[in-house]
Amino acid sequence: ILAKTGVSTVPSSAVTGNVGLSPTARIGLTGWSETAAPDASDIYSTSAQVVAPFKLYAADYAPPTPTKLTTAVLSMQAAYTDAAGRTATSAATTNVGGGTLTSLTLVAGVYEWGTAVVIPTDLTLSGSATDVWIFKVAGTLDMAAAKNVILSNGALPENIFWQVSGAVTVGANTHFAGNILGQTSITFGNLASINGRLLAQTAVSLGATTVTVP
Repeated sequence: ILAKTGVSTVPSSAVTGNVGLSPTARIGLTGWSETAAPDASDIYSTSAQVVAPFKLYAADYAPPTPTKLTTAVLSMQAAYTDAAGRTATSAATTNVGGGTLTSLTLVAGVYEWGTAVVIPTDLTLSGSATDVWIFKVAGTLDMAAAKNVILSNGALPENIFWQVSGAVTVGANTHFAGNILGQTSITFGNLASINGRLLAQTAVSLGATTVTVP
């Protein structure tokens, strides 16, 4: 998880991966009940909600953490810009479903919507372990509660990218997959989960969410 303005959790979330926040200081890490680094270095902190050996980092931690976070944020922004600049694979991957993805199976490719996208049902991504999906969303992205992004035929979450210009909201008890590159906020509902990364240019909010880095 990486964000610029805040990373909050309603316990108990379970994050298997690092949590980073910059340029906001550690005051923007809320709900984590952090424990200081045991070596008193102040380079990082830990939390019962972040699975060891992973850690939390913020812009006001001791060097070299601030410099590393600045590099990470620049990389996050570059990844967003790169994805946004990709060209849709074809007319068949442009404005699929008019922005409402109902009971669809999508093969690999670059998909583009000039509107918000709503996922009211399960969504299946079917492809091999080397296939790549890039979803470009010009508005918000919302997935309903108690639904699933299903990967089939070897598709891997690390090869899925959601580039979203508006807010991302994933409903309670929903399972998501892929790397979210959000220009604004990313919010996961109670007991939701994701195999992927949450990379927000504003804030990330979790509600007893399970996050697992691929």
